[in-house]
Amino acid sequence: MLAAGAATFMIASCKSDSAKENVGPSAAPTVAIARVERTDLSRALTLTAEFRPFQEIDVHAKVAGYVKEIYVDVGDRVKEGQLLATLEIPELQDEVQQAEASAREGQEEIRRAQADLERSESAYQVAHLAYTRLAAVSKTQPGLVAQQEIDDAMGRDRVSAAQVSTAKAALSVAQQQLQVAQANQEKVRTLFAYARITAPFTGVVTKRYADTGSMIQAGTSSDTQSEPIARLSQNNLLRLVIPVPESIVPDIRLGGPVQVRVAALNKTYQGTVARFADQVDFATRTMHTEVDVPNPGLEIVPGMYAEASIVLSQKQDALAVPVQAIDRSDNRVTVYLVDKNNKIQERSVQLGIETPNRVEIVSGLAENDKVVVGNRGQLRPGMVVKPRLASSGQSSGGM
Repeated sequence: MLAAGAATFMIASCKSDSAKENVGPSAAPTVAIARVERTDLSRALTLTAEFRPFQEIDVHAKVAGYVKEIYVDVGDRVKEGQLLATLEIPELQDEVQQAEASAREGQEEIRRAQADLERSESAYQVAHLAYTRLAAVSKTQPGLVAQQEIDDAMGRDRVSAAQVSTAKAALSVAQQQLQVAQANQEKVRTLFAYARITAPFTGVVTKRYADTGSMIQAGTSSDTQSEPIARLSQNNLLRLVIPVPESIVPDIRLGGPVQVRVAALNKTYQGTVARFADQVDFATRTMHTEVDVPNPGLEIVPGMYAEASIVLSQKQDALAVPVQAIDRSDNRVTVYLVDKNNKIQERSVQLGIETPNRVEIVSGLAENDKVVVGNRGQLRPGMVVKPRLASSGQSSGGM
């Protein structure tokens, strides 16, 4: 009996030792790992925004008149300087003719004044020559010429000189009157030129207000409601207006790249931050920011919505791990590192730029280190594991 019991004890002891030997590497849990790698990281903010024309105006008439002809309609693409409409303004045309007549009259007055000046200068030359001759004879031969004759010659000389001055003044007045007439003529011509309404920039007609025969009031009139001819929109370059939250305002930079995805067209466009208000709106706590998006084919229509991804920060060749490797608990940021002996080590790390998929490691890890990704609730520091390299899809997927 004793021998049998000893044999049984030895067999049980051998089985127990065999079981302990089996609890080794073969029983270690398998964990997904990722390598610490260098990559380019960028942090972006995606917001929904609305396209607006780069500029849009209602085209008004400078002067009042009837629409004689309108050459555009909704949807027409026009170039800068292209004729949109012409107005019929008979009274202004009469004023143009009257101003031209006044200018011609002024030119005739100048020619008449010039002729009077030439005649006065000729008479003065004759009178002055006669007086100087008589005066010279009187000096050389006193008593030869009567004093009365000398005095008469001197009087005629002075009268002739005064007439020359008067003729010069008349010519100056005529020249000034001509300048006034020409200025008035230019003014009336300029006003009459406004009867031709042209496009101030290249764009698309988005609305037509007037038809042939419509009475159009002057756009500068303050006591009447002036009606525009048409609405013109510049759509070859669009403004994407983005309400940027207050927390992101310090990261907005002029010229920053922006990816613009238009769901209605299923296309993505490249734009840049062109301007921003540099002031947070008190009501919405957002800052008005605009992105210029080229639209040469006019496939984007103003009013469409888009998702704008603004790059807030980026770093080249950064040391990074998947976000699933990061644990934020107890006011610490740690990762589980798998060392060369396949044992778990807990490492504190310092983070930098964080994207939806990857996080920059500023300190705590080195390139090619292996870190655990995914659920690590059953793992403990010092535990031996079987590392398995996770696929890129697993390591970069959502948490």
